[in-house]
Amino acid sequence: MVPTGIRRRVLLSGLAATTALPRLAMAQDGGKTIVSHGIAIHGQPGYPADAKHLAYANPDAPKGGMVRYGAQGTFDSLNPFILKGNKAAGIGQLFEALTESTFDEAASEYGLLAESIEYPENRSEVTFNLRPEARWHDGRPVTAEDVVFSFEILKEKGLPFYAFYYHDVLKAEVLGERKVRFAFRSANNRELPVIMGQMSVLPKHWWAARDFEKTTLEAPLGSGPYKVESFEPGRQITYRRVEDWWARDLWINRGRYNFDTIRYDYYRDATVLFEAFKAGNIDLRAENTARNWATGYDFPAVKSGAVKREDLKHERPAGMQCFAFNTRRDMFKDRRVRQAVATMFDFEWSNKNLFHGFYTRNTSFFSNSELASSGLPSTQELAILEPLRVQFPGAVPDEVFKQEFKLPVTDGSGNVRDLARQSIALLKAAGYDVKDGKMVNTASGKPLAFEMLLDNAVFERIVLPYKQNLQRIGVEMNIRTVDTAQFKERSDTFDFDVMSEGFGQSLSPGNEQRDFWGSAAADRNGSRNTIGIKNSAVDKLVDLIIAAPDRPALIVACRALDRVLLWGHYVVPAWHLGRSWVAYWNKFARPATLAKYNPVAVDTWWIDTAKDRALPNPASDKK
Repeated sequence: MVPTGIRRRVLLSGLAATTALPRLAMAQDGGKTIVSHGIAIHGQPGYPADAKHLAYANPDAPKGGMVRYGAQGTFDSLNPFILKGNKAAGIGQLFEALTESTFDEAASEYGLLAESIEYPENRSEVTFNLRPEARWHDGRPVTAEDVVFSFEILKEKGLPFYAFYYHDVLKAEVLGERKVRFAFRSANNRELPVIMGQMSVLPKHWWAARDFEKTTLEAPLGSGPYKVESFEPGRQITYRRVEDWWARDLWINRGRYNFDTIRYDYYRDATVLFEAFKAGNIDLRAENTARNWATGYDFPAVKSGAVKREDLKHERPAGMQCFAFNTRRDMFKDRRVRQAVATMFDFEWSNKNLFHGFYTRNTSFFSNSELASSGLPSTQELAILEPLRVQFPGAVPDEVFKQEFKLPVTDGSGNVRDLARQSIALLKAAGYDVKDGKMVNTASGKPLAFEMLLDNAVFERIVLPYKQNLQRIGVEMNIRTVDTAQFKERSDTFDFDVMSEGFGQSLSPGNEQRDFWGSAAADRNGSRNTIGIKNSAVDKLVDLIIAAPDRPALIVACRALDRVLLWGHYVVPAWHLGRSWVAYWNKFARPATLAKYNPVAVDTWWIDTAKDRALPNPASDKK
């Protein structure tokens, strides 16, 4: 499943015993059709059909007030579904899907626009029955035709991601005004019915007179909890809660979406954005910089208690934050060159001197989860990997079978002599040698030099020591920091040598892995295969992940894929933090129970009017 939104699958404590099992009906072909209020990739959804509210939401939470967020960069479009333009922060709040996920399960979905879900045991298709009360903001009903329209236009004209994600959907058809069916190319893709439930549904009648492929600053029509109230392109956008929102009383929404207005103000860089928070112009921020967390909150509002800080442990996968190589570049086609360049990154020194020791190095593409590989391959993994080594010679590195993957470790002193020796040996084996202080390709005479592309100046202090380490072995790295619009354009068109990148993962990976690593995605602008991986063994492993019949099979396939990706040395692994850092002006209240996969879950917070009135900050919203 796509990691955005953080999909989860773990039965709720105290709810598993009361979970109502889906009822069965006889299909026309004699098989069984499951009819349910929800669906899980493996097992059963944890909440029963008669659930009253989410375990981490307060159904009596009061509505009202404003929350203000900060965003970095700019925006020039209110259409979040296409490649063109920079979409406005928070625009997804206008739209709804057929189903809704939770923050306390790994991979379960519950009916939102859909009242019920029908699917055969082999999951060769899925049918959604829409709620009769579901309405667009203009009052018109949400219909099956809207669902089919959404599927077709997203796949044909939307972000490249959609074409890969919906690749195995054979067709979508209207079975009635509120009944829609998706037929799949094959059976036993357990994730696909869940994926179709996650699809944003768009109003056919509204888009009929508009060009879907163009950026727009016309507020789109949606059916979600908020609509656009006002905006200034590139400066701010404000959303207002829909008072008569059709879904406000559904069990899964009780106690959520409590703020009357949500505002995003844009700032040119992270430093200015942080200063705006300190000044009281931003109410809440998720902190992602160790230096800020360690030293940046020494200002009067924190000391007085007007600003609160919380360090909350979570259990969601970290994925792979990294510096990614563009293997389309000739210099990075050789695995040994990539490994040599990656070896010169001294994480231990950076963690000690820049990160205050907060972080853990990423040693897996599925870090912080049971999906991560470790040690040597298990018997079950070898049963997958050995045939691939035979079928696709060279596609699975030999080291996968005989070595545990380990990144080089230093003492954090800054002495990188051992790293340099390892890197130079690798580069010499790849046809390079040092001449006049530069690492030169002996065949072409070209020096090994590349550009590191960044979209955040904060990263400069991290890559500058890395640059110095590379200089010691004659490799030149030029650092280029661009704004978010340029970064998006260059990453979408693969116009980079190495860039800061992140591959987020969910607890139940699936069809999105094709977009991350699939050969077909490597040549399609805007895909997430920014690395440019074209590896037949990787393609087969992704297929195994998608077709995994149960959780154990999924774990084995993910670990096998992880090993092949790691030994491909496609990235310079960065770091992760198994916690959420959040800071906020003390005007909020929240439920006592926190969601294990997203303990912040701001959509369940509300304004505490007494706290708000007591704030000394004049910028605080006191309406």
